[in-house]
Order: sequence, then C-alpha cells, then structure tokens
Amino acid sequence: MSFQTDRRLAQLVMPLGVTLLLGVTIGWGLSAWGVGADVDMATAWPAEGALASRLGGGPWPVDQSTDSAPGGASRVTPVVEAVRRVLPSVVSVSVYRHERARARSLLDLFGPARDRVVAGLGSGFLIDDQGTILTNEHVVNDADSILIVDVAGRTYTAAVVGRDELTDLAVLHIEPGRIPPAPLGRSSDLMVGEPAIAIGVPYGSLLANSEATVTRGVISGVDRDIRSTGRRQVLYADMVQTDASINPGNSGGPLVNIRGEVIGVNSWIFSSSGGSQGLGFAIPIDRALRVAAELRDFGRIRRPWVGVDLATMPSDSFFSIATVRRVAPNSPAASAGLLEDDVILSLDGRAIRGALDWEIGLLDAGVNEDVQIRFVRGTQQHSASLRIEELPSERADRIQVLRGLELVTVTEGISVERDLSVGGGALIVRIDDVLARRTGMRVDDVIVAINRREVRSAEEARDLLLEAARRGWVELLIGRQGATLVTSFPIRR
Repeated sequence: MSFQTDRRLAQLVMPLGVTLLLGVTIGWGLSAWGVGADVDMATAWPAEGALASRLGGGPWPVDQSTDSAPGGASRVTPVVEAVRRVLPSVVSVSVYRHERARARSLLDLFGPARDRVVAGLGSGFLIDDQGTILTNEHVVNDADSILIVDVAGRTYTAAVVGRDELTDLAVLHIEPGRIPPAPLGRSSDLMVGEPAIAIGVPYGSLLANSEATVTRGVISGVDRDIRSTGRRQVLYADMVQTDASINPGNSGGPLVNIRGEVIGVNSWIFSSSGGSQGLGFAIPIDRALRVAAELRDFGRIRRPWVGVDLATMPSDSFFSIATVRRVAPNSPAASAGLLEDDVILSLDGRAIRGALDWEIGLLDAGVNEDVQIRFVRGTQQHSASLRIEELPSERADRIQVLRGLELVTVTEGISVERDLSVGGGALIVRIDDVLARRTGMRVDDVIVAINRREVRSAEEARDLLLEAARRGWVELLIGRQGATLVTSFPIRR
C-alpha cells in the first residue's frame, strides 16, 4: 500500500477511538487492512497551488504579500506576527506500525495471514537547526516508521532519538537544515490571562493540505496537575492550561505566546466528545527542553533519586503536606540529615505540598545536581543541600533471566525507591506480556525463594532458574505489596 493510498483512506475514514469520558491525549489513529501491506515512505505530498502561493518559495517561506494590499497592514495583528514566526517550524507527524490482523470471519481463520497498517497522526516542531523535532511520546509509541510533512508538503523520514512515557515526550531527527527551528520562550513566568496560540495539524490530511491550523485563546491556568488514567503511567504535572482550541492530531504541536515563542507542548484535553471543549493542557517548555536534552544525550531519562520516601498528608489548610516516611541508609537524604517524620517545605524555592511536588522538583532539577531544601522537625525549621542521584534500580546491573525477564538485586536503596516490604531478593524490572500471563509475575515483584531455596541476589535467581530448567518445573515465592505469593509453572532452557 503506498502512502498516497493510505492518504486517500484517511480522507474517507474518520477516527473511531479518540473519545474518552474524562480526558484524552490528542493524537489519533486509523488502520488499513491488507495482505503483507506496506507503506512507501518516499512518496511526497505535493504543495497545492494556493498553498505554494501563500508560502512563497524559499526553503522555509512565509508570505507577507498581503501586508501591502489595501488595508493589509492593519490586519497584521500581533497574533499574525506571532504565527508567522512559528508556523514554518510546525510539522505533521504520521506514524505507521504493522499489526497482525485479527480474524473477522471463518474465512480469515483458514486463509493466509493478513497484516494491517495502523496509522497514527500528531504534530511536532523543530527545536534546533540540527533537525531535532519535539513531539509527544504517545504519538510515536511503537512506531515502525515515521513520516514528517512540513508546511510546504515536503516529506522526510524521521528516526526516534529517544522517548519517555512518564513525561510523554519524544525526540525525533530528520536531515538538518531543511526546516527552521521555532523560537523558544520560557514557561516559568507565564501569566494567567495572557494570549496563547495553539498550532498543530488536527486530523492530518483530512483538511486537504499540510498547512498547520492556528487557534487562539488565553492562558487559563498554570501549575495544573492531572492524575494519570488508564494503563499508561504519565506524569502530567505543572501543566499549562489554555482555552485555545486543541483537537485530535494536535498532540506534540506548540503552544505559543504573543511574541511568537513556544511556551508549551500541546498534549492533553478534557473532553466528553473527543474534540475541544476549551480545556486544553500543554507540557511547559522549560521541562520539555530539559527532557529533550536528556533524550538527545542519553537516549533515555535518568530518573532522579535522593533516598527518601514521602507521604502526602492532610493539613489544617487547603493544601497537603509532605512527610518523610523512610530514609535509605547511605543515601543523599541520609547525608543531608533528613529523618522520619520531617516535613518538607520547599525544594529550590518550590513549595512542596505532597509527594508529586517533590518528584516534579527532582525531575526538573536533574540528576547530579545539588538542590536546597527546607524542612520542619518538631517546631524548628532547617535547611540542607541535597545531591540528586540516579535511581538505584536504573544504575544496578540487570540480569537477563529466561526470555523476556530482567532482574536486579534488591538493596536498601532499591527497597526504599520501590517502597518494597522485603529487604532482599531479586526484583523484576522487566517482563514481557507472554511470560507475565503464563507465570502470573509482574514488574516490581520480588523473587525471594526458588524451589524453597532463599534468593539473595539476581545472580542467584538466574542460577537457580537454570537449575530448575533441567527438571522442567519451578516453584517461586514472590513478595508483592506486603503479601507473599506462590507461583509454579513449567520451565525449559
């Protein structure tokens, strides 16, 4: 199946799966059925005549010919000027992945295996002159191929540099020098009520050309925290709220201020219909750029850790308080003098009113950085310097066991990090879906015994499982959220 064929399909088929009752991420998808279907990523979308005229003809054109038309200058408002600065940098992100089609009839059960091409659509924008594109992780998740379309209809094949589900951000790369970077602002000083402009490519090619759509509104709120719903674990915190219309396909597009600077990455909407209802949310650009730098430099996000477990507790005021529950021995928190029942007040000047504020503060500061904290012990206020390290489970050696199972040795630091009820054993940090269904195990389970022999490390677990494989059967004692479980299953090398 060629890209043009899939484009025609997109013009005929409306997405069916974008509506949720409470909230939706704003990428969307559709699928095409076929036997051994593929996508020709080299096919380009030609720029339409009217679009080409509006764009001029340069490498990243913005037409300003209407300025000299009668009354034209008076129509060039600050919004128009802001859009002109950013629009050439906004792209459509078309994502394709191949899936084995489910049988829809008895004939399908006995016929040849059929594949389907699942197409997802979103937006993105260039953040430097090296071809770096910032978008949402949920737009490119599980992509087999990614096609970028610029405002003139030119296409580029993109590679994933890195993506992070927790922050819902991804970095892509295309050939440098083809699309200009967007002017970047900052989100730390946003004012409620100031103008906001949302730019993106809603519904992709359904609008018949590749030019992005512009909507305007105001900053409706800042520092909004949204609880993650569904199976995806996403940290939507300190979000920028806007009433600028955001619709499916806008995910990853820029939220822009009146100066034509990007201040956020459009990511999420509250909706009962799947469309815009004036409650849109963007990831603040300050955080997005820090995450992008980590993804570019390391291909992943290094998770911050200081060795303290906080509990969010009610207080006499509207806001909650963050109380220390546990401190890991030999951790940065222990070195800073934190003790159980201390109440955290602030981190680098940021008020801490719960565990989420704390985690966001650490994430924004970054690994290997020093931060200043204030806390209360009894009736006395104290301050201390805290060095942020990477999560112990991320730094620990991962032991590959069986096929699709990775373990790390449980240490005191990992026990506090994961809030484990056991102090030793082998922690499951990755398990594939097939093995999880067959064994009943899952991530964050701790293997404490194998065939009634104690497990003290991931290496011991590997050796005992290999020994059990020679017998063909294994029994595991599992620690899970304070409970002890037993599972047994056939095993082979």
